[in-house]
Amino acid sequence: MALDTIRGWRHRTPDTGHRTPDTGHQPQAPVFGLSPQWLLEDGRPLATATVLSHPEQLARLRSACPEAVPTAVLAGDPCYDRILAALPERARFRRALGVGPGQRLILVSSTWARRSLFGGAGDTEAADLLPWLLSRLTAELPADEYRTVAVLHPNIWHGHGPGQVRAWLGNAEQAGLDAIPPLDGWRQALIAADCVLGDHSSVSYYAASIGTPVLLGAFPEEDLDPLSPVAALGRTAPRLSRRRGLRAQLDQVIATHDATRYKELAEQTSSAPEESAVLLRRLFYDLMGMPEPGHPALLDPLPLPPCRPARRTAPVRVLVGGIGADPPEVTLSRYATVGGEPDPSEEAAVTAESAHTLVDEETRDRGRLRIADIVVRRAPADDPRLGPPAAWTAEALGRYPYCGLAAYVDGPDRCLVRTREGDLLRLSAAAGPDGRPDLCDPAVYASALYAWLASGRDLARVMPAITVRTGSATHLVTVGTPVPAGS
Repeated sequence: MALDTIRGWRHRTPDTGHRTPDTGHQPQAPVFGLSPQWLLEDGRPLATATVLSHPEQLARLRSACPEAVPTAVLAGDPCYDRILAALPERARFRRALGVGPGQRLILVSSTWARRSLFGGAGDTEAADLLPWLLSRLTAELPADEYRTVAVLHPNIWHGHGPGQVRAWLGNAEQAGLDAIPPLDGWRQALIAADCVLGDHSSVSYYAASIGTPVLLGAFPEEDLDPLSPVAALGRTAPRLSRRRGLRAQLDQVIATHDATRYKELAEQTSSAPEESAVLLRRLFYDLMGMPEPGHPALLDPLPLPPCRPARRTAPVRVLVGGIGADPPEVTLSRYATVGGEPDPSEEAAVTAESAHTLVDEETRDRGRLRIADIVVRRAPADDPRLGPPAAWTAEALGRYPYCGLAAYVDGPDRCLVRTREGDLLRLSAAAGPDGRPDLCDPAVYASALYAWLASGRDLARVMPAITVRTGSATHLVTVGTPVPAGS
């Protein structure tokens, strides 16, 4: 993500960000990464070779620091090349993040400048943007229709410390937001995303370059070289408005996105797409005065990241949109609720047929467990601390007397539930047409069964299967008695 420093961010040093008394005007701030203060020492270039990714950078270098021009080398962009090479892996990256059919992945990205999305400095409107944004992600986006991840510049983690960053993200993480590690995995998440909500970071620019919709939450034009491609992104991409609903804006940006919108910006990302490995190796061996090896110059491919589906430990408000009896089906939407955050969408709550609360046993809000309609635990079936699932569900109903159903999620597409009446049932989702397991949170199946029973309907009517709808996705869930271990 270092390219945002080359492409155009301007840094104000203490001695340049003020009016000079003799001229009475504001001097232009130096272009970060391309100015003499970054490239020269005693008037001479610091580097033997200054690697640039595109001729437009060379033109700006010639204007900002002509002394460094003889060292300039156009060698493409290896980060961008790795992204381009991995685009065919998008479906696998989405599954690794737990994004199923009908879900949209929203990537929130911020660079480390003061007026970035996570900087919050400057005008009053920006100062409290971050808490507003994180709370709206929780309140407006149904948990099973959207997946949210955050990609933050490494300097944010380093400058503020992981503890402070986790404190900022704490409520959102309990509600299901996932903070991607700052050095690994962000490119895969970017490729998997349906929309990037960002600022003037390289992540936003890379998103535009590969044709992903971009919504700018912060964009400090005064900190950017107006001739840079990043500044052009700010003039092209739509801006987030706090006067409108967040979900409506995200949906609109995705629905109206034109794949050719950022064509010119993509062309300025690299002068030699997919050729950086060759150009850089040639440069390095020339600098060492050695012949190049005979084998091809190749970049490491982006690895398939570990499976990290959304995890919500905050209480979840489940709104039941409707129940059909023939064949049995339940439509529902879920919203994570965190103390102090806005309640779920009022419109959705008003039109709901019924509602109930599901609480993860590992929640911080322990008081909510006493009044939860459903208590859920997630662990392998053979976890000796908790299992077997049948034992835990019986204990949970005894521990939480107002709970109507206990659910033990022991797989990506299944859970074991016990009703207050004592019925022990296995809920399993049917695989997709390609044979891969359903990626919906199995707690959804428990909520569907609870809603069915709470409406006064007979358990026998949902056996052997019930259809569960979340947004545009449909899940066929089998309902049956569990098979005893070892049989």
